[in-house]
Amino acid sequence: MLSRDDALALVTSKNPEPHMVNHALQSEAIMRALAQRLGHDPGLWGVTGLLHDLDFPLTKHTPEQHGLQAREELAGKLPEEALHAIVAHNEECTGVAAAAPFDFALRAAESVTGLVMAAALVRPTRMEGMEPKSLKKKMKDKSFAAAVSRDRIRECEKLGLTLDEFLALSIAAMTPIAAKTGIV
Repeated sequence: MLSRDDALALVTSKNPEPHMVNHALQSEAIMRALAQRLGHDPGLWGVTGLLHDLDFPLTKHTPEQHGLQAREELAGKLPEEALHAIVAHNEECTGVAAAAPFDFALRAAESVTGLVMAAALVRPTRMEGMEPKSLKKKMKDKSFAAAVSRDRIRECEKLGLTLDEFLALSIAAMTPIAAKTGIV
């Protein structure tokens, strides 16, 4: 399996836009927290979160390929369950359905980053003092962070977590890396 450092080097080697690197780091943090909470391997789940959009710079105009190209590049470098999660995180375009907790965790984690980031950027205190109830209120406003899939975020329930628990975990995971990932 790729080390965390090698995974990050691979992500940055694709020359992604800075916001995509921030998204990868945020997804990694939430996936690590989810793995710890659910009794899975935080290293594997974290690296998978970090790498899930590896091919995005190459597939942003061909969404049906997003995840599939990453799977090809990462074959032999990650376990099959991680490769499946990467492809299934884009099931709407790849046709590869999310089925395992790993899949649903990645879909929910990578989606919630956009909601948390957008909410933080409109708050004077940014991440400090953010609560799940304020994120739930933002989720009801369809025009706020409109590109964020609320349905994907709610897939946290397939992991046995309530929406409140998942949002609290996501806030806690993203807070320590907020300044490093553009939330300043």
